[in-house]
Amino acid sequence: MANTSRAIIRAGIHKRIRRKVRGSTERPRLAVYRSLNHIYAQVIDDHHGQTVVSASSTEKDLRGASGGNLDAARRVGQAIAERALAKGIEQVVFDRGGYLYHGRIKALTDAARAAGLNKNEATAPAEEAPPQEPEPAPKREKKRKKDQQQ
Repeated sequence: MANTSRAIIRAGIHKRIRRKVRGSTERPRLAVYRSLNHIYAQVIDDHHGQTVVSASSTEKDLRGASGGNLDAARRVGQAIAERALAKGIEQVVFDRGGYLYHGRIKALTDAARAAGLNKNEATAPAEEAPPQEPEPAPKREKKRKKDQQQ
């Protein structure tokens, strides 16, 4: 039986992603790490191997008095975008770190885009489509015993 914990599987996925995603000096990589209680984001220049800016939900000014993990992810996304823009970085390559692009990860990137990072990718939040009424299923005709005999 293979040792396949969620952390090991995620690490493998992250390795495959990192083979494809590279950050440069002009367009560094925005790497995200998510723990059960906190979320961390770094803008990394892979060419020089340096972290340019970082933000996390453990920082005193980013901790919220109330609100859950989604709110914390939004605050971190906004902070990382503001810090990157202050350093002159407007474009980044997003590295989701092996996590699904959903929930806290999506909230962080949406907040970063809304704060001005990757302006050409900024999209308005998708409006919910009005609920469609399901079409009534066609009625099936009951076969009568007389019809089956013929």
